Amino acid sequence: MFGLAAVPHCCGKIRAQGPHITIRNLEDASHKLFTGIVEAIGKVESLRSGSGGARRLAIATDLDVASLPLGASMAVNGACLTIVARRARRFEADLGPETLACTTLGALKSGDRVHLERPLRLGDSLGGHLVTGHVDGVGKVESARKQGDTLALRLQVPESVVPFLVKKGSIAIDGVSLTINEVEGHSVEVWLIPHTLSVTLLSGLRTGDCVNMEADMIAKQVARFVEKTRVP
Repeated sequence: MFGLAAVPHCCGKIRAQGPHITIRNLEDASHKLFTGIVEAIGKVESLRSGSGGARRLAIATDLDVASLPLGASMAVNGACLTIVARRARRFEADLGPETLACTTLGALKSGDRVHLERPLRLGDSLGGHLVTGHVDGVGKVESARKQGDTLALRLQVPESVVPFLVKKGSIAIDGVSLTINEVEGHSVEVWLIPHTLSVTLLSGLRTGDCVNMEADMIAKQVARFVEKTRVP
């Protein structure tokens, strides 16, 4: 059984080191890693057509985006986007064909609210789990069941995410770090506590709604390592 060496803030190359797996080049990717802890709720101002099949997304936010450099990253509903324009309380990002095909962002409308998170910096606390902002696929809400002050969500998971589902493991839903409570075939169940319900938009999900999903980065790296080192 493999142990996992400390992995502070990134997704670099993975390699074997004795009985452990370590990740290198942490600093190189640290500006593109998130934790799945929502910082703010943004409001879509517009989504307009751009060049080459891209679309330009404009979002209003209380975050201090005016001080961010052009080219900085921002996770929007779990998808890592590049800020291409910004001013006080507003930023813009381009959605390329891949983002439009693999996420729910292309369906956003003016007035829609979204989860926002700025990337980790080396030394920041890791409150959720390691999230790259590279959405693995779109899932669908199968049921939303209230139980007291909590909410149980059952979600249909895309095929690309299924191999990395582990009971009590992590998954990012629209950029929110959650713990998997149950796994059954292509479905997972997660429980949302009152705090999560109060600081995210997940309480508004209904049966049939689509969500961005990202499998746990560590699970993906370990699975890739095991596959490459498997004895024929």
